[in-house]
Amino acid sequence: MTRPTGLDTHPDIVEMRAKYERASCSKFAQAIDGLTLLAGLYLAISPWVAGFFGLPRITVSNLVTGLFLAALGVGFASAYGRTYGLTWLAPVLGVWTILSPWILRSATTSTVWNNVVTGVVILLLGLGAMAVGSRPMRMPMR
Repeated sequence: MTRPTGLDTHPDIVEMRAKYERASCSKFAQAIDGLTLLAGLYLAISPWVAGFFGLPRITVSNLVTGLFLAALGVGFASAYGRTYGLTWLAPVLGVWTILSPWILRSATTSTVWNNVVTGVVILLLGLGAMAVGSRPMRMPMR
Protein backbone atom coordinates (compact mmCIF):
# COMPACT_ATOMS: atom_id res chain seq x y z
CA MET A 1 0.00 0.00 0.00
CA THR A 2 1.36 3.41 -0.87
CA ARG A 3 0.74 6.58 1.03
CA PRO A 4 -0.28 9.79 -0.68
CA THR A 5 2.67 12.16 -0.87
CA GLY A 6 0.65 15.29 -0.43
CA LEU A 7 2.22 16.95 -3.47
CA ASP A 8 -1.18 17.82 -4.89
CA THR A 9 -1.72 20.20 -2.01
CA HIS A 10 1.79 21.66 -1.96
CA PRO A 11 1.50 25.48 -2.10
CA ASP A 12 3.86 25.83 -5.08
CA ILE A 13 1.95 23.31 -7.18
CA VAL A 14 -1.39 24.80 -6.25
CA GLU A 15 -0.13 28.29 -7.16
CA MET A 16 1.35 27.07 -10.47
CA ARG A 17 -1.89 25.34 -11.48
CA ALA A 18 -3.87 28.43 -10.53
CA LYS A 19 -1.58 30.57 -12.72
CA TYR A 20 -2.11 28.26 -15.71
CA GLU A 21 -5.86 28.16 -15.13
CA ARG A 22 -5.97 31.97 -15.11
CA ALA A 23 -3.90 32.02 -18.30
CA SER A 24 -6.29 29.59 -19.98
CA CYS A 25 -9.24 31.90 -19.33
CA SER A 26 -7.94 34.57 -21.73
CA LYS A 27 -9.58 35.04 -25.12
CA PHE A 28 -6.26 34.24 -26.82
CA ALA A 29 -5.97 30.89 -25.02
CA GLN A 30 -9.57 29.97 -25.73
CA ALA A 31 -9.10 30.74 -29.43
CA ILE A 32 -5.91 28.64 -29.54
CA ASP A 33 -7.63 25.72 -27.81
CA GLY A 34 -10.67 25.81 -30.07
CA LEU A 35 -8.61 26.12 -33.24
CA THR A 36 -6.36 23.27 -32.09
CA LEU A 37 -9.41 21.06 -31.65
CA LEU A 38 -10.71 22.02 -35.11
CA ALA A 39 -7.30 21.52 -36.74
CA GLY A 40 -7.09 18.06 -35.21
CA LEU A 41 -10.57 17.13 -36.41
CA TYR A 42 -9.78 18.43 -39.90
CA LEU A 43 -6.53 16.47 -40.02
CA ALA A 44 -8.42 13.32 -39.01
CA ILE A 45 -10.96 13.67 -41.84
CA SER A 46 -8.61 15.24 -44.40
CA PRO A 47 -7.95 12.03 -46.38
CA TRP A 48 -11.64 11.92 -47.26
CA VAL A 49 -11.96 15.67 -47.76
CA ALA A 50 -8.86 16.00 -49.97
CA GLY A 51 -9.45 12.67 -51.69
CA PHE A 52 -6.40 10.59 -50.82
CA PHE A 53 -8.09 7.97 -48.64
CA GLY A 54 -6.80 5.32 -51.09
CA LEU A 55 -3.32 5.72 -49.59
CA PRO A 56 -3.58 3.68 -46.39
CA ARG A 57 -0.38 4.78 -44.61
CA ILE A 58 -1.01 8.51 -44.81
CA THR A 59 -4.73 8.01 -44.16
CA VAL A 60 -4.07 6.14 -40.90
CA SER A 61 -1.35 8.60 -39.91
CA ASN A 62 -3.60 11.62 -40.44
CA LEU A 63 -6.52 9.95 -38.67
CA VAL A 64 -4.52 8.97 -35.58
CA THR A 65 -2.52 12.21 -35.43
CA GLY A 66 -5.66 14.31 -35.90
CA LEU A 67 -7.62 12.51 -33.19
CA PHE A 68 -4.67 12.80 -30.80
CA LEU A 69 -4.36 16.52 -31.54
CA ALA A 70 -8.10 17.00 -31.03
CA ALA A 71 -7.83 15.24 -27.66
CA LEU A 72 -4.96 17.56 -26.73
CA GLY A 73 -7.10 20.56 -27.70
CA VAL A 74 -9.90 19.34 -25.44
CA GLY A 75 -7.39 18.82 -22.63
CA PHE A 76 -5.96 22.30 -23.07
CA ALA A 77 -9.43 23.82 -23.05
CA SER A 78 -10.74 21.92 -20.05
CA ALA A 79 -7.71 21.47 -17.78
CA TYR A 80 -4.83 23.64 -18.96
CA GLY A 81 -3.27 23.66 -15.50
CA ARG A 82 -2.83 19.91 -15.68
CA THR A 83 -2.03 19.58 -19.40
CA TYR A 84 0.36 22.52 -19.85
CA GLY A 85 3.28 20.07 -19.72
CA LEU A 86 1.99 18.43 -22.90
CA THR A 87 1.86 21.59 -25.02
CA TRP A 88 5.21 20.73 -26.61
CA LEU A 89 3.49 17.81 -28.36
CA ALA A 90 1.35 20.05 -30.59
CA PRO A 91 4.29 21.62 -32.51
CA VAL A 92 5.87 18.18 -32.82
CA LEU A 93 2.63 16.88 -34.33
CA GLY A 94 2.69 19.84 -36.73
CA VAL A 95 6.20 18.97 -37.89
CA TRP A 96 5.19 15.31 -38.25
CA THR A 97 2.17 16.35 -40.32
CA ILE A 98 4.41 18.39 -42.64
CA LEU A 99 6.99 15.62 -43.11
CA SER A 100 4.73 12.55 -43.10
CA PRO A 101 3.95 12.42 -46.85
CA TRP A 102 7.65 11.94 -47.61
CA ILE A 103 8.45 9.74 -44.60
CA LEU A 104 5.51 7.43 -45.35
CA ARG A 105 6.22 7.56 -49.10
CA SER A 106 2.74 8.86 -49.89
CA ALA A 107 3.80 12.15 -51.47
CA THR A 108 1.15 13.02 -54.02
CA THR A 109 0.13 16.56 -54.86
CA SER A 110 -2.98 16.42 -52.66
CA THR A 111 -1.22 14.85 -49.67
CA VAL A 112 1.67 17.28 -49.81
CA TRP A 113 -0.49 20.42 -50.05
CA ASN A 114 -2.96 19.20 -47.46
CA ASN A 115 -0.36 18.11 -44.94
CA VAL A 116 2.03 21.03 -45.36
CA VAL A 117 -0.68 23.68 -44.95
CA THR A 118 -2.38 21.82 -42.10
CA GLY A 119 0.98 21.09 -40.46
CA VAL A 120 2.03 24.73 -40.52
CA VAL A 121 -1.29 25.72 -38.92
CA ILE A 122 -0.84 23.03 -36.24
CA LEU A 123 2.76 24.10 -35.64
CA LEU A 124 1.73 27.74 -35.14
CA LEU A 125 -1.18 26.77 -32.88
CA GLY A 126 1.13 24.57 -30.84
CA LEU A 127 3.61 27.39 -30.40
CA GLY A 128 0.70 29.61 -29.37
CA ALA A 129 -0.44 27.05 -26.80
CA MET A 130 3.07 26.95 -25.38
CA ALA A 131 3.14 30.75 -25.21
CA VAL A 132 -0.09 30.88 -23.18
CA GLY A 133 1.56 29.36 -20.13
CA SER A 134 4.78 31.30 -20.42
CA ARG A 135 3.19 34.76 -20.61
CA PRO A 136 3.68 36.83 -17.46
CA MET A 137 0.47 36.96 -15.48
CA ARG A 138 -0.54 39.50 -12.86
CA MET A 139 -1.15 37.82 -9.56
CA PRO A 140 -4.51 38.56 -7.91
CA MET A 141 -4.52 40.73 -4.81
CA ARG A 142 -4.72 38.76 -1.60
